[in-house]
Amino acid sequence: IKSVRIIIKAAKEVIENTPPELVSDIMHRGIILVGGGSYLRGLAQLVESETKMPVFIADDPLTAVVRGTGIVLENIEELRHTLVPNEDEIPPQ
Repeated sequence: IKSVRIIIKAAKEVIENTPPELVSDIMHRGIILVGGGSYLRGLAQLVESETKMPVFIADDPLTAVVRGTGIVLENIEELRHTLVPNEDEIPPQ
């Protein structure tokens, strides 16, 4: 399936562009799949095979992103430094 190939390619590109110390953490902790796509039969095994990293499916993957967003919003001031600014917040250069 073309969509699955795109997901695999994107995951590999992210890993290739990630600093080695973070890749080491991912190697130890694994990749966590979230969202409805994580229910695709065999996706976790394919990602694991292609990335050579452990892959897990989140508990309740359909709501994982929403729950995480809620945690960030509840703690926005403490977590603001970890967020990527939107284009409106980036000063012109």
